[in-house]
Amino acid sequence: MLRVVLAEDAVLLRAGLVELLSRGGHEVAAAVGDAQELARAVAEKRPDIVITDVRMPPGFRDEGLKAALELRAADPQLPVLVLSQYVATAYATQLLSGGGPGTAGLGYLLKDWVGEVSEFLNTLSRVAGGQTVIDPEVVRVLLVQQTADKPLRRLTPREREVLGLMAEGLNNQSIAGRLSVTEASVVKHSSNIFMKLDLDPTEGNRRVLAVLAHLRGESA
Repeated sequence: MLRVVLAEDAVLLRAGLVELLSRGGHEVAAAVGDAQELARAVAEKRPDIVITDVRMPPGFRDEGLKAALELRAADPQLPVLVLSQYVATAYATQLLSGGGPGTAGLGYLLKDWVGEVSEFLNTLSRVAGGQTVIDPEVVRVLLVQQTADKPLRRLTPREREVLGLMAEGLNNQSIAGRLSVTEASVVKHSSNIFMKLDLDPTEGNRRVLAVLAHLRGESA
């Protein structure tokens, strides 16, 4: 069971998330409607994980994201799962830019995933357990944006598939299951990717962050 603080300004969605989380066996310690209330609730309730919408009152821009960044700056060990209505790679980049070894889990999901109850609860557990999880659609957009990048063009179609799943935060075993191949095959593809893109052959969150850094056109 996880102790959750939830921030979502849409009343119906907030109520639906509270019900979903409760049925999933988790405790919703607080469910609030704006970023200021979120900060107060986290200080008071000391949750295991925070779930927050990107756009919150009063401006309905990126108040929720900014609150998440401030919470992480104050406590790098606090897992945060951010929900967004739209694909906004800039938001994902902001959220992940401070991640790295020693920090807690991070997640960035489109709200469409909330309807996939088992997947959403699985993602919640993964983020709470320290993993970095990125929405597949966000990863797809990042890959499309980098199609002109010469190093990325060196990859085979299968290697691009593996790269995309790496960026979602999947480990080798999970990638093998998703693609219906052996884990040894995934290891081989991963080695080729690291070599062709000049990435360090790291594991876990460091691998995800390295891949995302490359997809954003930054130094890995």
